[in-house]
Order: sequence, then structure tokens, then C-alpha cells
Amino acid sequence: MAKPDKNAPSRPVARLPKGLRDIGADELRQTQAMIETIRAVYERYGFEPLETPAFEYTDALGKFLPDQDRPNEGVFSFLDVAPEARDSKDREQWLSLRYDLTAPLARYVAENFQDLPKPFRRYATGSVFRNEKPGPGRFRQFTQFDADTVGAESVAADAEMCMLAADTMEALGFARGQYVIKVNNRKVLDGLREAVSLQGREHDARWLIVMRALDKFDRLGLDGVTALLGAGRKDESGDFTKGAELDTAAIAAVTAIFAATGGIDEKLAQLGERLKASAVGQDGLAELRTIWSLVSAAGYGDGRIAIDPSVVRGLEYYTGPVFEAELLIHAADDKGNPVRFGSVGGGGRYDDLVARFTGQKVPATGFSIGVSRLQAALNLIGRASKPAPGPVVVTVMDKDRIADYQRMVQALREAGIRAELYLGNPKKFGRQLEYADKRGAPVAVIQGTNEREAGEVILKDLIEGARAAQAITDNKEWKATRPAQVSVPEEKLVEAVRDILARHG
Repeated sequence: MAKPDKNAPSRPVARLPKGLRDIGADELRQTQAMIETIRAVYERYGFEPLETPAFEYTDALGKFLPDQDRPNEGVFSFLDVAPEARDSKDREQWLSLRYDLTAPLARYVAENFQDLPKPFRRYATGSVFRNEKPGPGRFRQFTQFDADTVGAESVAADAEMCMLAADTMEALGFARGQYVIKVNNRKVLDGLREAVSLQGREHDARWLIVMRALDKFDRLGLDGVTALLGAGRKDESGDFTKGAELDTAAIAAVTAIFAATGGIDEKLAQLGERLKASAVGQDGLAELRTIWSLVSAAGYGDGRIAIDPSVVRGLEYYTGPVFEAELLIHAADDKGNPVRFGSVGGGGRYDDLVARFTGQKVPATGFSIGVSRLQAALNLIGRASKPAPGPVVVTVMDKDRIADYQRMVQALREAGIRAELYLGNPKKFGRQLEYADKRGAPVAVIQGTNEREAGEVILKDLIEGARAAQAITDNKEWKATRPAQVSVPEEKLVEAVRDILARHG
């Protein structure tokens, strides 16, 4: 055995970065089908498409500003060096991959404000990137699909977003009762902040911990939230999250929002009593009542949309109504373990985001769907679109007749049928059929010398053949019947292939 050459160049190891994944053809086609369905709903509501770059200047993203000499954790960033720049401040600037589609929209609106219709209604889809700890089903790159209205101060715009979310869920195949759009208002939470005396900039960091704790209620329950409001909590991996260190009375006041019961009017009345000393809290409740009246008048008060004071939404830029699309479906994974989908989309009002650039308040509201999470849910409940069949494969029986086989492929393609010529080594015919099976081909086209002299081709229906093979156990019977295999005149090739494809729908 030869000794390894120490001077040979080292080879890179083929491996994926943590938190990322490769996506195959079937899933990509499912994603595209979902995106087209969502797009149709957004278009029906009058939104227009817009695409912004995946990179932005880091300071434009707002939430993750550089605190010292590099950006904070949360985004993927790099230093862009432009030595030819005249201005020294432009020679070295931090760029970051977008973590959502809303911050780039705010930059776009600020940059083009004078030329845009007001309100400005746009939708966008694409990959977003989070520099966060990956976990099961939690990736650092995923697809979102947003709709936003910029320049509308009325909460009617927020009500419309809730109705848009409900219509989108149903268009994707979720029946009524399988989802709910839950609505709250950040002003209600600001009133709660007043109630526990955490106003002022000196308490911003502490209140942010409170908000993040409340946002985990669906996942951690009351005990987990209570721990995060107090000293902190250790998760299953042993990682410790420091809490807000509130006292017992403040924790009780904060978690009281989860105790509101009864119908919508009763819940709002109970919250109104708790927040009677807070003007901002009362404003938030008034906006919730208006949203409820609007969605009810449009017929969405039948369980599709609900007021829920436990909804927080994690991002810090929300200033008013916030909403989440939650799946109510009970399902199990491959091992029979129960799966809870929870939130698959959300959004809210962010009246201060554009003002970061312009200095002027520009009201805005939006809704974002997590396409990847919804796709996983549709697959688990069996509602995802079926994988598309592969191409018809024209096999090669005689390598000297490649041109003849290519003409068959071209005839199929010109008829609008996906088709390809087998381009591997044609020596072993069995491998050509194995290839067709792996490609998911519905039909294999075969023409040897005998078929060519007779002016015919053999069409092997691979879908029907696979079904028949399950019922045939005897090799002699297989050779005698050759299931799902027919000979047709070569001039009838396209017509016969189309008939087989139609049979399998």
C-alpha cells in the first residue's frame, strides 16, 4: 500500500455549516407552489411586489447596531473595505445579511419617500438570516413572505392584515378551526410596564427581558415565564438564561395578563380594569376594540381572528397592534411524538422604523409568513402538494443512434412534455431503468433494433409497473407479462406518452 504523500495539497472537507441545510427538488417545488398561492392572496388585496438586496448596511437594520468595533450577535456581518472612497467614513463600513424583510423596507421607503404613493403597499419574499443558536427545525437561513402597508395611521390597516393572514392560511389548505389569528397591542403591554413601575430608559434592558419572557408563554408555559421574570431559567441543554429579577408582586402583576377569561368584550373589560390608571394602556384597548369591530363586521369574528392579551411578538420595533397566526392542529412526528406547531407567522404596527432615517413619524404595519414552518406543517398533516413526476427518459439501446433518440426527446419537449436523453454509459441497460426510477420518471422510452425496423417504440409505464411489481412474486410471471409495457408506432410517441401521463394525473 502506497504511503500518503505529505506534500500533496490538503483537500477541503465537504460539510454544511451548522444551522444550514440543502434543499432538494421536491421541497423546492413545494415551496414555489406555496409562494405562488400566497402571492395570489396578497395580489388580491392590492399589494405590489418589491425586491431588496440580501445585504444592507448594518446601521440600516436598526435592531443590531454595532456597539464597539463590530456588530452585535444576531446578524451575519462583514467589513466592506473601499480604499478608493473619498470620504474616510465610507472606506470601512459594516454590511450584514438581512434578518427580516421589514428593516430593508424601512430603508427603501425612507430613500424613495417622495416618489411613493401613500399609503405604500408592498409584498416581498426571500431568504432571511439569523446568527442564532440552531436547533431541531430551527435554521439560520429560512424563507419569509411579507405584506406591509406604509403610511396608513388607521388601525383599519392592522385589521386588514389580520384578515389577509386568515385568507392566506385558508388558501394554503388549513380549514377553519385549524388555525387562529391572535391579536394584541403593544400599548397594552406599555400600560403593564407602567403598572410595575419600569418606565424610563434606565429600565429598557430589564423591560426587554420581560417582553422576551412573555413571548415564550406558548412554549414554556406559566412556570417557565415566571422563572424568566424572576432569577432566570436553565433549559434542557443546561444553558442558563438570566431573568428580569422582578419581585413577587411585579411578577404577579405581569402574569395577570394570561388570566383574562371569557369572550372578547369580557377580556377587554378585565384588562381595562387592570390598566385603568394607564392612558397608553387604555389607548391600546381602544384600538383592539376597533380592530375587533372591523374584523367582526367583515365576518372574521367566527373564530378565525381572536383578541389574545398573551401575544407579545419578539421584535422590539412594534409600537401598536401585534398579531400571530397560530396552528391549532394536533399532529405527531415519525416516531409518534406529539408536535405543536405554534406560531407560523405574525406581524404588527411599527410606526417608528422609517423615522430612524427621516426623523419624521411614518406609520406602518405588516404581516410575515414563515414559509418553511408552514411547509413543514403541511407535510406533517399530509396537505402539502404532491411531488411532481420526473422527466420522461429516452433510453439508449444503440450508442451509434444517439441522433435518433435525441429527435424523440425533442419531439416530446416541443409537445410540452418534460423529457431527457439518458447521458450515462448505455452499456448496461438495467442501469438506465434504475436511473429512470431514481429520477421519478413516469415513462421510459425504449427502441432497439427490432423496434426500429418495425417502426415502433416501447413505452414502459414506470408508475404502473411499480404497482404491478408489488403483486408479482414469480420471476417467470414477470417475464411472461412484462407489466405496464406497450409498443406503439413511433409517429404516435407523443400521443401515447401524453395518454400515460394523463392516466396518472
